[in-house]
Amino acid sequence: MPQCLVFRVPTGNPADVSGLRTLIGDGAVRPEEIVAIFGKTEGNGCVNDFTRQLSVMALEAFLAEALGCTLPDVAARVALVMSGGTEGGLSPHILILARRESEAGVKGPALAVGAAFSRDFLPEEIGRMAQVEATAEAVASAMAQAGIASEADVHFVQVKCPLLTSARIAEAAARGHGVATHDTYASMGLSRGASALGIGLALGEIARSALDDEAIGVARDLWSGRASASAGIELMRNEVIVLGQAPGWSGPYRIAHRVMRDGIDLGAIHGALADLGFSGAGQLSPADSERVIAFLAKAEPSYDGLIRGRRHIMNDDSDINATRHARALVGGVAAAAIGRTDLFVSGGAEHQGPDGGGPVAIIARVDA
Repeated sequence: MPQCLVFRVPTGNPADVSGLRTLIGDGAVRPEEIVAIFGKTEGNGCVNDFTRQLSVMALEAFLAEALGCTLPDVAARVALVMSGGTEGGLSPHILILARRESEAGVKGPALAVGAAFSRDFLPEEIGRMAQVEATAEAVASAMAQAGIASEADVHFVQVKCPLLTSARIAEAAARGHGVATHDTYASMGLSRGASALGIGLALGEIARSALDDEAIGVARDLWSGRASASAGIELMRNEVIVLGQAPGWSGPYRIAHRVMRDGIDLGAIHGALADLGFSGAGQLSPADSERVIAFLAKAEPSYDGLIRGRRHIMNDDSDINATRHARALVGGVAAAAIGRTDLFVSGGAEHQGPDGGGPVAIIARVDA
């Protein structure tokens, strides 16, 4: 019977693998059990955020050594999702998700995890329907790997997706192909948006008939309440991690999700906590805070420049990118509720929740 293990480890810098090394050295997890690693790195979260690539390189090198395999072997078996940006009080950290086969344990439903990879995309496919459809296929594969039969049992889907660079745009042009945008920063949003629409398609939240290239990044009424996508320079494929609950799994961890309607929707966070058995509407006690193993959320400034009718300047600040403002805002609201700052808050929520809001999921230990 499979069991999902989850570990939250602080990092001192983007290349810090000491926490993972300690977990493996102490026998808490075996390297061959690791399915995926999420990470928050302290870069700017934009096109030139190389802290994500540095973290991936460090993790791949360490896992190759631990597994006794090559770097391509690691890339083929472990999904590495690095999200740049720890603005405000957010703390850099990694989340390790592993699958252990065990005869012991009470049969679930319990937390289940599955991962899958799309093929590598051509530059001209990024931010277009080819990416949407490939993502939907990868979500279905990850669900099957996790043994999740019903879309209703999926609570969060994390995707790491590629972006366009000047070199990638030029390469497509040399073959006679145009790309979705020549703005490399805008390509991040289109890639995230296409990935989120693919998740929504796979989970039955969005009809295929509503989708085409023109809808991506534009049709804000099309969104998934369980999608989270982060774009980076370090890959050309989509890496997909599905988190849900399945009856065939055991273990002490459960997951719940809600959708924040805006960046200050504290009620959605409290709702997800209540779904996991936490009581009260204030900040969690220190003991309950530690039972929350992972907090996962998307953050996005509203398109109309308003939060509940009040003007914000996130979209108008030429010095600090709007997604960085949004991460800091949602991170502060979440930290006040959870009582900790090592939270996975990712910016850029195109088609990931309603305009100005986003999905939130919480993984907690329920046998304390």
